[in-house]
Amino acid sequence: MIEVAEGVYRIPDTCHVYLIRSETDPTSGICIDFGAGEVLDHLAEVGIERVTDVLMTHHHRDQGQGLPRAVAHGARIHVPPVEVELFAAVEEMWQTRQLDNDDNLRQDWFSLTSSVPVAGTVPEYRTADFGGTAITTIPTPGHTVGSVAYLLERGGRRLAFSGDLIHSPGKVWSLAATQWTYTGREGPSYLAVSAVLLARREPDLLLPSHGDPMDDPRAALGLLAERISEYAESRSEHAFDGLSKLDDPFVVVTPHLLLNTSSWMSASYVLLSETGEALLIDYGYDMFFGSAWGNDRSSRRPWLESLPALRRRHGVRRVSVAIPTHYHDDHVAGMPLLRDVEGTELWIPGAVAEVLADPWAHDLPCQWYDPIPADRVLPDDGTFEWNEYTIGVHPQPGHTMYAVAYSLSVDGIDVVFTGDQQEGMGGPDGARGSHGRDVLNYQYRNRFRLGDYVASAQLYRRLAPGLLASGHWQPRTVTAAYLDYLADEGQALDARHRELLPLDDLDLGADGAAVRLSPYRAAIEVGEELTITARVRNPFSDWAAVLVRVVPPRGWHVVDGERKLELDGHTEAETVLTVRASTAGRRQPVAVDVTVGEVKLGQQAHVVVDVWKGQQ
Repeated sequence: MIEVAEGVYRIPDTCHVYLIRSETDPTSGICIDFGAGEVLDHLAEVGIERVTDVLMTHHHRDQGQGLPRAVAHGARIHVPPVEVELFAAVEEMWQTRQLDNDDNLRQDWFSLTSSVPVAGTVPEYRTADFGGTAITTIPTPGHTVGSVAYLLERGGRRLAFSGDLIHSPGKVWSLAATQWTYTGREGPSYLAVSAVLLARREPDLLLPSHGDPMDDPRAALGLLAERISEYAESRSEHAFDGLSKLDDPFVVVTPHLLLNTSSWMSASYVLLSETGEALLIDYGYDMFFGSAWGNDRSSRRPWLESLPALRRRHGVRRVSVAIPTHYHDDHVAGMPLLRDVEGTELWIPGAVAEVLADPWAHDLPCQWYDPIPADRVLPDDGTFEWNEYTIGVHPQPGHTMYAVAYSLSVDGIDVVFTGDQQEGMGGPDGARGSHGRDVLNYQYRNRFRLGDYVASAQLYRRLAPGLLASGHWQPRTVTAAYLDYLADEGQALDARHRELLPLDDLDLGADGAAVRLSPYRAAIEVGEELTITARVRNPFSDWAAVLVRVVPPRGWHVVDGERKLELDGHTEAETVLTVRASTAGRRQPVAVDVTVGEVKLGQQAHVVVDVWKGQQ
C-alpha cells in the first residue's frame, strides 16, 4: 500500500484500487474501484478491519472482477446510474449482445461475467455519505458512456478519483474504449468535455485507475482536452465544437426565449422569467455528441452540462419547471436528473403523463427506461400559469398520439412549440420541392392516425403564431404560404393512405391494429395471474360481433380467456382477459386472437411477460 494522501491508500491490482479511511470510524474504510480484490488481503497493514462500501467508476472487468469478494466481505456496492444493469443484471447483456455481423465497438463485452448485488447508484452532481466519508460524484463519460469520477476533501486538498478518464498528463489508458460506434467519434468528444469539466472542479490531486498521481490536474486535464479534441476532429469531416458549445450552448430566439443547441439529437428551449427562474420545454440528452451503439441503458447518457452556462450567461438562478411536448426519450431523458439535482418540477400534460408514469403499460417506441411521474398533471387542452406567462396546451397527435403543442407570447411574439410534428429545415415558404422542405414526421408505432396532420395544420392556423419552434430544428417564421403548405401536406398524406389501404372494406387504421393490449410488459411469479386489458375496435362500418381469445404459452392456465363483444361500426370497447403463469422464463409472449364477424384477423397483438420462480 502507498499512502497518496492523508488516510488514502493506493493498492496496485488489475487497476489501482483506492482505500479511504472512514472519517468517523478509523477501523473501517471505503474503496474506489476494486480490481481483483487484493485490497482485502492488506487491510491490516494500515489498521483497517473492514471495507463498508465500494464505489465503482465504471463497469469494466479490470475495475471490478473481484467484486464477489467484496460482497462476501460484507461491503455494499455502489455503481454509476447509467451502468447499473451491467453490474446488477449483466447476464442480460451476455444473453442478448450481438455477436454475428457485429458492428458494435462499445466495450460492454468487458463487463463482469456474472452479476453482483448492488446496494444503489451513486448520486451524480451531489455529495453523499459512504461509510462515514463524504464523496461527490461527477459524470465523466468518454472511456465508457456511464463513467463517473469522485471528489473527496481530505487534509485541506480536493482529491479526484478519475477512473480511466486520464492516465497521465495528456494521455488516456485506452483509445479503443472510446470508440463506441463503427465510424463515430462519440467517446473522444465526450471525453474532451469531461476533462474540461473535471478541471473546472479544481482538484488538487488526480488519482487515476491506471497511471501515477498527478499534482497539477489543471495542466494534465487541459493537455488531454486539447489533444483529444484534435483527435476527435481528425475522425470526422466535421469540426469538433464541443468545447465552444460547453461555454455558450444557447441561441437567443427572443430576449426571454433561448434555444439549447448542445444536442443535435433534439432541441430544448428555455423560457426566462423576470423572477430569475427558467422553464424548460423538453430536455433530453444535454451536451450530446452522438449515441453509442445499442438501446440498453448503458448506451444513453443524460447529464446537465448546459446549466452552468445558463446561470453564467443568462442570470438564471433556478430551473423551476420542465414540460415535455411528448414522451420520447430524446425529449425527456434528462428530466429525472433535473428533478433530483436541481429540484425542478415536472409539469406534464395528462396524455403524456400516462405514458411516462407507466412505460411498461404501452407498446410504444422510444420510451425512457424508468417511470417518470409528474409533479403536476397539466390539461391536455387548456392553459396554465407560470410566473408572468400564460401557456396554452393543445392536443397534437401525429408524430405520436401522446403529444401536445404549447403556445405562449414572449417578448411580443406568439410562439408555438410543435415537438417532432414536422422534420427538416424546409424552404423559407415551405414550398413543395424546395431544398430540404419539411416532411410530416409520422411513425406508425407511435399511434399515428389519419386526420392528425390535418388537425395540427388547423391548430396552427387558429393560433396564428409568429414562430413555430421545432423539437429538432431552428424555429421558423410562420407565413401564410407555410400554413397552406402544412394543410395541403396533411390532406395529401391522408389521400395517399386511402389510395394504398383497403379502408373502405376493412378500416384497421393507419397502423393496422384492431386490438391493443395493456400492460405490454409484465413481471410475475410462477402461479401468479396476469390480467390483460384488451381495447378492441370494429373495423367495419356495420355492427359486428367481435370474438377476443387469449393464446398463452404452452402449459399456462387460462382463467378467463374469451370474450364476445357486440360493437357498432368503427366503435371501440375494452374487455379483460386473465391467464396464470405456469413456466418460468424471460419475455414469454401471450397473444390475443381476434375474429370480427366471419373475418379471422388472427393473433393481432401480444404482451411479453417475465416469469420468475419464487420471490425476486
